[in-house]
Amino acid sequence: MTFEQLIPAPISTRWVPPTQGLFPLDDETVLHAQPGTEGVARWLRDTVGAATGLPLPDGENDNGIVLGVDPALADEAYRIVVDGHAIRIDGGSAAGVFWGAQTFRQLLGPEAFRRAPVDRERQWTVPMVVIEDSPRFRWRGMMLDVARHFMPKDGVLRYLDLLAAHKLNVFHFHLTDDQGWRIEIKRYPKLTEAGSWRPRSKWGHRASELWHDTPHGGFYTQDDIREIVAYAHERHIAVVPEIDIPGHSQAAIHAYPELGNTDVVDTSSLGVWDTWGVNPNVLAPTENTLRFYEGVFEEVLELFPSTFIHVGGDECPKDQWKASPTAQARIKELGVGDENGLQSWFIRHFDTWLTERGRRLIGWDEILEGGLADGATVSSWRGYGGGIAAAKAGHDVVMCPEQQVYLDHRQDAGPDEPAPIGFVRTLEDVYRFEPLPPQLTAEEARHVLGTQANVWTEVMEYHARVDYQVFPRLAAFAEVAWSALPPSAERDFADFERRMTPHYARLDALGVDYRPPGGPLPWQKRPGVLGRPIDGAPPNV
Repeated sequence: MTFEQLIPAPISTRWVPPTQGLFPLDDETVLHAQPGTEGVARWLRDTVGAATGLPLPDGENDNGIVLGVDPALADEAYRIVVDGHAIRIDGGSAAGVFWGAQTFRQLLGPEAFRRAPVDRERQWTVPMVVIEDSPRFRWRGMMLDVARHFMPKDGVLRYLDLLAAHKLNVFHFHLTDDQGWRIEIKRYPKLTEAGSWRPRSKWGHRASELWHDTPHGGFYTQDDIREIVAYAHERHIAVVPEIDIPGHSQAAIHAYPELGNTDVVDTSSLGVWDTWGVNPNVLAPTENTLRFYEGVFEEVLELFPSTFIHVGGDECPKDQWKASPTAQARIKELGVGDENGLQSWFIRHFDTWLTERGRRLIGWDEILEGGLADGATVSSWRGYGGGIAAAKAGHDVVMCPEQQVYLDHRQDAGPDEPAPIGFVRTLEDVYRFEPLPPQLTAEEARHVLGTQANVWTEVMEYHARVDYQVFPRLAAFAEVAWSALPPSAERDFADFERRMTPHYARLDALGVDYRPPGGPLPWQKRPGVLGRPIDGAPPNV
């Protein structure tokens, strides 16, 4: 293994002169954690120690690994120096040291990604190199939808490890939707007792005539959430929870019918939704609804230390509000003009509420409609346009345009892609994704916190299907988010493909059921399951 096979690509790499040597690791190799790096040392022993069989005891000598914080480095920057005396991993903070430790693991080879040694006689070595690196963006994320298809806790912990291995530092946790409520709220127990299970599920696109008739659901207890958050924190990943309002709320309305527009629909007859798409049943704009969700968010804030709290805000049809005397009276009472203003009022209320508690509201780009709340950050998903508008207005933005980085979109135009959804987004397409649109000035571009890839799971029934859609494209996305790449057209995709060869071996060692370069394997196909492919290149909007 050489340092020329790393993903994401570091800023600077060079051999330590005079020769291209190798530094050996053995049972005598010690691990010395200087103050502030103890958590990274624990992670190294748990992962690299387990894979290599090396004990990595604490100590100081010339045959050791030394972890340290160097205040001269930027917060998430790191520097690795492997010379004839030691392996030194320094970072501007514990996070920087951790990202350096991830690179060190890659330097050891794919076998270092296993959970136990496969060759007890192997001699482990690291190339004698100097690597200096830092991220391009501070928000490098992936959103996982666990509402459409529930992922048990162990699967979520596994994905946190996969994010960490790719130097991604934000896990956007989509916890509620029409098809299920996935987080325990103690003051409202029916949210999970009634709202976390649906009687059946559509198989494939919503136009499909196929169904899974087995009830589907599940939820995370508050202790599960605490464990997930602590596990992520140890890996320097922020967990951003999403609780959808005022749309995508039928599971909550099923549990508590008074939350819906009872003057225009019999909300007591609504179940947890069993199909996909945009649901007409939205929250009623009442004080009762506000108080209810304040109670929800109070418990959410106790569980998630993240500065950002996602409130959804997308795909909220206004038909029920137009027909509702209660909603129309509310529009007049508040003086918000129309139904878009009513949605803006919803979001502004919780923007103020979260700000008063030291948090920041983030929502999908529909929260721009009717006027953007003062402190709100925008997840720009319908294209670049929402993010451009928000940044020009002085609001922070996370770029995640559907046309570029929705990983539920198909990876190839061939007939064997399972339940093909959306535009073709190949590994190369994702590698050439550019988060910063040219319409922004340098000052406006500072409002782009970063980027994330989104994974909606309507057609992903279990973790192997998620793996297939996410990988290997998440590796390309991670390099876009981390590395200082040239402009899109000038990026060396051939070099990235070359580096993917050892990376596939790492993914194999991690047990990832990725899409092979040659196309899906027989058990990865879904013959006869209807998708919704969209032909042509995606629009740049």
